[in-house]
Amino acid sequence: MSTTDNSLDKKIYAYIDKIFSGVGATQQLFELKEELATNLKEKIADYKSEGMDDDKAFKEAIASMGDLSGLVDDMLKLSQDSGRLSVYWQMIASHISSVGIVIGALLILFGMFLLPIQYSMEGSTGVEVAGSGIFIVPGGALLVYSILTRETSKRYAMNKIRAAFYGLSTGVLLFGFFASAVSYFAVEEAFVPIASLMVFFLPGFGLLLFLLLTETGRQKQV
Repeated sequence: MSTTDNSLDKKIYAYIDKIFSGVGATQQLFELKEELATNLKEKIADYKSEGMDDDKAFKEAIASMGDLSGLVDDMLKLSQDSGRLSVYWQMIASHISSVGIVIGALLILFGMFLLPIQYSMEGSTGVEVAGSGIFIVPGGALLVYSILTRETSKRYAMNKIRAAFYGLSTGVLLFGFFASAVSYFAVEEAFVPIASLMVFFLPGFGLLLFLLLTETGRQKQV
């Protein structure tokens, strides 16, 4: 990201923070502000493509958003009237996330323990040994998703769709290694394991890199 783009992003978030300065911090407010920031960035990019400079594009994008006082009132009412309910749902979401973390970790450990067990069994083939590690794939994806969707005292929970893409990229990467290991024992040609890894690794890594490059801060303002 260029210095100009970084400065413009700061200007966008400062504008949005100022609008909602009187609203208490909630997960809903965080997600709304992220959505507004994305919309503003898209509008600014459109205006800049028409030849406007950064300042002019920013002002036009702000004007196109219209009056946001209704959203401010909604968020203010939500933060005031739904405090207890919000805490209740946060507890439920935290418990669900905890269950996901536990299940994901157990799946990974189960796959890791199953590998030496399968290896020590008489008559086991390399394909069977490598195949027993398949549980690591969904376990890793579930673990990443559950960690990212968990709200903490310092960070908001990640958007579930975005977290799902993180989990997907993790699963695809792990499956690439799994497929490579299985194909290594299944065939004698050396290029097959490499090709199997490449087919899954490249899209998985590409998706992960895109997510990391477009990541926004989720830190809570103390």
